[in-house]
Amino acid sequence: MPSLVEFLQSIVNGVGVGLIYGLVGIGFCVIYNASGIVNFAQGVFVMLGGMVCEVLLTQLGIPLIFAVALTIPLVAVSGIVMELAIVRPMMHRGATLFAVILATLAAQIMIERITLLTFGDRPRTYHEFTTGGPLKIGDVAIGYQLFWILGCGALLVLLLWLFFTRTRTGRALRACSQNREAAQLLGIPVARMMLIAFALSAALGAIAGILVTPTQYTAYNVGTPFGVNGFIAAIIGGFGRAGGALAGGLLLGVLQALAIVALGAGFKNVAALSFLLVVLLFFPNGLFAGFGKGAKAH
Repeated sequence: MPSLVEFLQSIVNGVGVGLIYGLVGIGFCVIYNASGIVNFAQGVFVMLGGMVCEVLLTQLGIPLIFAVALTIPLVAVSGIVMELAIVRPMMHRGATLFAVILATLAAQIMIERITLLTFGDRPRTYHEFTTGGPLKIGDVAIGYQLFWILGCGALLVLLLWLFFTRTRTGRALRACSQNREAAQLLGIPVARMMLIAFALSAALGAIAGILVTPTQYTAYNVGTPFGVNGFIAAIIGGFGRAGGALAGGLLLGVLQALAIVALGAGFKNVAALSFLLVVLLFFPNGLFAGFGKGAKAH
C-alpha cells in the first residue's frame, strides 16, 4: 500500500505534467475554434519545442533566454508551413474535415521521421531554468521547474483570454469559428486567420515542450503521447475552451499520477481512457463547459 507521502508526491508530479497536457489541449482549441479542424499533429510541436531548444542550448551554447526566444518562432513557422502546404490546399479542393484531420496525423508521422533522421533517436534534456532544489515540504519534494510551469501556464491563459476578447485579431478568429462564410462577407481575411491560428497553436506547443523537457526528456517520438493526452484534456474540459482545457489537463495529469502509484505504470493510459469514457457518457460537453468562455468561439 503506497504511503501518504507517495500519494502527495504523485499529486505534485501530476500537476506539473497535467499543466503541459493543458497547454497542448489549448493548442487544439485554438485551431478548432478558428477552423473546426482537430490538428492531430499538435503533439509534434511539443517535441519540436524541446528538441530545438536543446540543440540551441547544449550544442550551440546559446543562453537560455535567447534559445527560448528563437525556439518559439521557429516552431511557429512549422505550424505555418503545415497550414500552407497541407491544410489550405486540401480545403481549397473541397476536402472533407475528416480528410484534413487525417492529413494532420500523416504530417505528424512525417515530421517525426524527419526529426529522427536529422537528430537521431537519442533522448535529450537540459537543466531546469532555476538551479538548486528541489523545495522540500516535509518529505514531499517540489522541483523549481514546476513553478515555472505553473506561472507560465497561468500567464498564457490570461494572455489568450485578453487576445480573444480584447484584440481585433482575436475577435476575428472567434468570428471565423462562428461562421466562416459570414466572417468573409464582413471583410475578415479568413485565410490569414487560419494562418495565425496554426502559428499560435504551434507556439503554444513549443512553450509546453520547452517547459517540460527539463523534467523528463524529449525525443522524436514523444509527440504522440503528449498529443493524445492533450486531446483528452481538451475533451474533458469542453472542447474549444482554453480555461477548460487547462483544468482538464490538470485533472488528467493528477489522475494518471495516482494511477501509477496505486496500480502501476501499466494502468496510466487505462485510467486516462476510462475517465474519458465516463466524461463522454455523463458530461458530453465536458466537465468545465462553462469555464474559460472568453477563449471559446461561440
